[in-house]
Amino acid sequence: MKVTINRVGSMITLFFTPGPVVDYASAKTSDTALFARFFHGLLARGVYIPPAQFESAFVSLAHTEGDIEATVRAAAAIFRELRA
Repeated sequence: MKVTINRVGSMITLFFTPGPVVDYASAKTSDTALFARFFHGLLARGVYIPPAQFESAFVSLAHTEGDIEATVRAAAAIFRELRA
């Protein structure tokens, strides 16, 4: 499973694709079914991210360190499941 992360400041988007995502054509190479599994796995763990791989998530001052740590733990658990 290959993942590309694009980030600018506090804006972040995760793409399930092996190469860089620099435009719409490269974004369309992403595995949207795998992203859907990732999204629903996070949602089941209480973490809500944008439901489409072509949208961005944002970190803000409203997020606590605990929120971020819980998100990282949930994402790590989902990655383990997706690799299995």
